[in-house]
Amino acid sequence: MLEIACGSGQHAVWFAAALPGVIWLPTDRDPLHVASTDAWCAHTGVANVLPARLLDVRRDPWPDGPFDVVYCANLVHIAPWEVAEALLAGARAVVPTEGQLVLYGPYRLGGAHTAPSNAAFDASLRERDPAWGVRDAEAIVAAASGFVLERRVEMPAENQMLILRRVAE
Repeated sequence: MLEIACGSGQHAVWFAAALPGVIWLPTDRDPLHVASTDAWCAHTGVANVLPARLLDVRRDPWPDGPFDVVYCANLVHIAPWEVAEALLAGARAVVPTEGQLVLYGPYRLGGAHTAPSNAAFDASLRERDPAWGVRDAEAIVAAASGFVLERRVEMPAENQMLILRRVAE
């Protein structure tokens, strides 16, 4: 499992404990996040998480795959659209046929926000940076060349999990 934008490391630690048979490789573009993830893993003693690595999906070479799953939470809305495109292209390069790309966060569905809180969050993001914002789930799926939407799962706090399956091209 390759995690993009691991942040503090909370997902890596949680998933590693819940899925002890899965090897987890966390990555992030921020050295502080990489250090935090490694510290969380050392503190909790999870054995199935590799040392976190620096990765800016737009600039850096991705770790050698293949990876059965690429997981990314809360990135595509707090970054320019080019980051989403780079994430999708990178995943296409490292996920084999039948592998998955799992994207978690707030998404608009059919061009509409799923809750007033997401509309307010979107406005707040765009105020901070006009290139940021809650994306349309359909736009993500359309841009995910080589993947098809397997399912969409509603999550707490009006978030969504998009599970895309890699298809043969």
